[in-house]
Amino acid sequence: MIVVRTPLRVSFLGGGTDFPDYYRNHGGLVLSTAIDKYIYVIVKQRFDNMIYVNYSRKEIVENVDEIQHELVREAMRITGVGRGVEITTLADVPSSGTGLGSSSTVTVGLLQALYSYSGKLVTAETLARKACEIEIDICKKPIGMQDQFIAAYGGFREISFEKDDDVTVSNLGLEDELMRRLNRNMMLFYTNITRPSENILAEQRANISKREDRLSGLRELARQACDCLKNGDLSEFGNMLHNAWELKRGLASGVSNQVLDDLYNASRKAGAIGGKIAGAGGGGFLLLYAPLAAQDNVRNALSDLRELPFLFERDGSRVVFDLGRSK
Repeated sequence: MIVVRTPLRVSFLGGGTDFPDYYRNHGGLVLSTAIDKYIYVIVKQRFDNMIYVNYSRKEIVENVDEIQHELVREAMRITGVGRGVEITTLADVPSSGTGLGSSSTVTVGLLQALYSYSGKLVTAETLARKACEIEIDICKKPIGMQDQFIAAYGGFREISFEKDDDVTVSNLGLEDELMRRLNRNMMLFYTNITRPSENILAEQRANISKREDRLSGLRELARQACDCLKNGDLSEFGNMLHNAWELKRGLASGVSNQVLDDLYNASRKAGAIGGKIAGAGGGGFLLLYAPLAAQDNVRNALSDLRELPFLFERDGSRVVFDLGRSK
């Protein structure tokens, strides 16, 4: 039996510039971190040749082609695991429409677990690339590429997407104390709104040629934010989050709405410096940068929302239990 733990993520700046339609012309840059909230994938050998898949539904099928869960089906095809397995996914937080990158986290975790089950060791880059292949090329999801890479690599990362499809995943080299201070100033609230992110992302992708100025602004803010953090200027980082959110709201019609705008404005009035709706927008989690002295006021202003404390996570997808497979 194999158990794999793969982190969810919080994306700070540069989202949208990781779409191939954009970065192949201009280059992309995102700033993102894995967090200590996870999706677990369990793969267990069965005594028969059936395939059991357990998630919000339960599937029992005889062959891979019959599997309805497209990410499981395609991960099994790519890794060559054909039958005689039971696959279970478990999530720390709601795994749909929350903006924490759950789809890519599931895909990376499935690949890690199934490769490990097959006795194969693969790199984080291979996991990320194969996850992109499944989600973007095979399943035709209108998404970018940052989520797959941060789930595979983990850590607090600057991720560059080059015109030739090369991807560079870099550490910023920040001191541990600065990282702890930054983490303490971040707040995450569940808006109680879930949304089909693919609708928003499809519109966003269709708008790329008409929103290149905004996307270039988001890429430049991500670059400036990296320099800002290296200089230890956390307050300015909060301001950059706000500026990026103002740009991002114009990428597609569903990124924000009056309810979300009211929540964000209330948090700013209570002392938060900046923030954004996580992921594609439209609902899910509200990420805020708020100095410690203002956080109680922010909590009071958002008292109807549930806060999710989180820590930055150093590790990417990893095997946490390996009992081995009988021959």
